[in-house]
Amino acid sequence: MASTRDLRRRIRSVKSTSQITKAMQMVAASKMRKAQQAALAGRPYAEMLNTVLAEVTGNLGDFHHPLLEEHHTGRRAVILITTDRGLCGALNGNMLRHAAELDRDTTAFICAGRKGAQFVARTKRQLAAEFTYKDTPKFDEARAITKFAMDLFTRGEVDDVSVLFTSFVSTLNQKPELRPLLPIGELQAVEAGLAVPETEAEMVRGATEYLFEPSADQVLGALLPHYANYRVYQMLLEAKASEHSARMVAMKNATDNAQQLVKDLTLEYNKIRQATITKELLEIATAQMAVG
Repeated sequence: MASTRDLRRRIRSVKSTSQITKAMQMVAASKMRKAQQAALAGRPYAEMLNTVLAEVTGNLGDFHHPLLEEHHTGRRAVILITTDRGLCGALNGNMLRHAAELDRDTTAFICAGRKGAQFVARTKRQLAAEFTYKDTPKFDEARAITKFAMDLFTRGEVDDVSVLFTSFVSTLNQKPELRPLLPIGELQAVEAGLAVPETEAEMVRGATEYLFEPSADQVLGALLPHYANYRVYQMLLEAKASEHSARMVAMKNATDNAQQLVKDLTLEYNKIRQATITKELLEIATAQMAVG
C-alpha cells in the first residue's frame, strides 16, 4: 500500500500534468476553429474549379498536356501529408498504417510534415523530398510540393502521383484518404469532400457553355497546373483542420482522465489518512485503559 507521502506526490504531479493538458486543449481549440473555417471556405472554390474543368475537358477532342499523359515505368510517387508534432491521438497512426501498405520497392514518398519523414526513414523506404508547412498553410507551400511532384511525373520517372492525407469530416471524425493527383484523368463533379447530386451535376454539365480567349487549349494549359496546385493546397487545409481537431479532443480526454485520477488518488489518500487516525485513537484509548 502506498504511503500518504507518495500519494500526495502523485496528486501534485497529476494536477501539474492536468494544467499542461488543459492549456494545450485551449490552444488547440483556438487553432482548430481557424483551421476548420479555412478548410470549409476552400471547398466551394475547389468544387467549382473541378466542375468547370470537367465540363471543358469533356468537350475537347485532341487536347494534349504533359499532366494528362500516361507513363509506364512501374513506379509511383505518394505525397504523404502528416503533422510535425504528436499528441493528436491516433491521427498519424491511422495515416501511417495506410502508408505501410504501399509497396516499398515501387513507391517514392514526398513528405509534408516531420512525422511522415520519420516514418519513411524508420521503415527504410524511399524519400524523394521533405517539405514543411505552417499552422496556416500557404498556397506557395502547396505549389512547391506540387511542382516537385509534377517534375517527377513530366520527366517520366513515375507513372502516377497520389496524395495520402487526412480528410476533415467533423471535430470527432477524421478519415485518411488516398486520392490520385496525376495524371489528371476524367474529372468528376465531386471534390474536396463535397458531393454534387447527380441530377444537379447533369444540369450543370449540359446547361453551361464556356467561351475562351485566346483559345481553350491555352487556357486549359494554364488551368491544369493551377488545378493540381489547388488540390494539394485544399488537402493541406484539410490535414491541418484534422490535426487541430484531433489534438483538441486528445488533450480534452487527457485532462478529463487526469482530473478523474486526482479524484481517485484523493479518495485513496483520505481513506489511508482516516485509517491512520482511527488506529492512533484506538492506541490512545487502549493505553488509557491499561493505565487505569
